[in-house]
Amino acid sequence: MPVYRDDAVVLRTHKLGEADRIVTLLTRRHGKIRAVARGVRRTASKFGSRLEPFMVADLQLYEGRTLDVITQAESIGAYGAEISQDYAAYTAANAMVEAADRLTEAEGSLQQYLLLVGALRSLSRREHGPDLTLDSYLLRALAIAGWAPSFEDCSRCGAPGPHTAVVVQLGGVVCDACAPPGTARIAPSTVDLLGALLAGDWEVAEAASQRDRGQASGIVAAYAQWHLERGLRSLSHVSRGTAPE
Repeated sequence: MPVYRDDAVVLRTHKLGEADRIVTLLTRRHGKIRAVARGVRRTASKFGSRLEPFMVADLQLYEGRTLDVITQAESIGAYGAEISQDYAAYTAANAMVEAADRLTEAEGSLQQYLLLVGALRSLSRREHGPDLTLDSYLLRALAIAGWAPSFEDCSRCGAPGPHTAVVVQLGGVVCDACAPPGTARIAPSTVDLLGALLAGDWEVAEAASQRDRGQASGIVAAYAQWHLERGLRSLSHVSRGTAPE
């Protein structure tokens, strides 16, 4: 059977039998795959800890009839332990891998892989608030998938901004002429925060107030739910408003 190597981030795992696991992976070159890790739940396993959620590893696999089989695993990014020590980071990471799993349902993407690895690394190092890291990740992952929101010009007619009316179904902010009756308005500072999160402008994002962060998070969650067709279950457990240590 063909043997291949690839770098991968672990999205989730499921028990299989008494000692094995099925591991869902987002790989650098082969997209999303599901593979079996034999004996990984035994205490004597050489690579069990390297195949936990949020870990990044260099894997050797061989192609099976239904599922590929992992034969070697060398750690590249041991992010799981650091993330799991902080509840806010842990819940944010769970939402990230759930979104990555859904966004790569049909096929993988090198950009999606690199974005997720970078976000998990940032969480493990406490570089930014977990809530900001999550919201930035979701907006950028959706943009890579082809659903880039607009937080400057009108997302419907292209009229130059700034605009403060937001309609997630139309792709972001809209001008007064395009805004349906009763459209919610947000503060200009919240629009600025959303734009900063999409662009990765951390100086602007970290200066935002808790009110703007909360309002932006609600919009990001609604935008993700609209395009993913159902909500991310992990978002209900996310701890908001936590600053980096």
